[in-house]
Amino acid sequence: MRISLMATCLADVMAPDVARSTVVLLERLGHEVVFDPRQTCCGQMHTNTGYFSEAAPVVRQFVDVFEPQLDEVDAIVMPSGSCAGCVREQHAIVARHEGDARLGERVERVSAKTYELSELLVDVLKVTDVGAYFPHTVTYHPTCHSMRVLKVGARPLKLLRAVDGIEVVNLPSSDTCCGFGGTFSVKNAETSAAMVSDKAANVVASGADFVVAGDASCLMNIGGRLSREGARPRPIHLAQILASTREDPFVPAETLLGRAS
Repeated sequence: MRISLMATCLADVMAPDVARSTVVLLERLGHEVVFDPRQTCCGQMHTNTGYFSEAAPVVRQFVDVFEPQLDEVDAIVMPSGSCAGCVREQHAIVARHEGDARLGERVERVSAKTYELSELLVDVLKVTDVGAYFPHTVTYHPTCHSMRVLKVGARPLKLLRAVDGIEVVNLPSSDTCCGFGGTFSVKNAETSAAMVSDKAANVVASGADFVVAGDASCLMNIGGRLSREGARPRPIHLAQILASTREDPFVPAETLLGRAS
């Protein structure tokens, strides 16, 4: 298959190894990955906060980049449940808010081919065992958008449990929010801090070496709290685990979501 990568702006700036790992994984599975450097942001920060008119130019830029690819690629992949959720659900809201029927049609075309990573692997590529090797104990945090908007369900866990050498342990109160929510953590800082404190405590209680999720933003939030508390578990993205093999194992680095050089 030919797959277009939407890296996400947060991965580009804060967690580039997430995007690289996505490419490594898909190419190892025999697929061609293309990347359009004109891509910017999906507009989630605007739409989550209700700034639909301000989001409209961002949404138009998104479809300007990805709509022309639709006849040449089989899918668009985003290693982020929140960003994929924005494209699939919120772009249409923006188009309706702007009264732009043409934009709505374009959004519908693009969103129909847009997938979060675990959706792409399980539903489109029909694979759960990707040949990964990760000899560590992990616990899985289902992020809010992936769980409540995309409804990815057990797909990430199916992928994780097929990884050679891994031990997946339960995360207490796994379905509670980590408190990030983009601008929520800025506008409601004290509430957000309390939420991520509870989430970090549950991660520690799981006994895992790593907390894994499909969103770098949530991992950044949880990892920051764990780091400030001097706790052992480290954040890692699903793509990083799935890209790790015996021949090219993931080597934990001290930097957030990073790969040691």
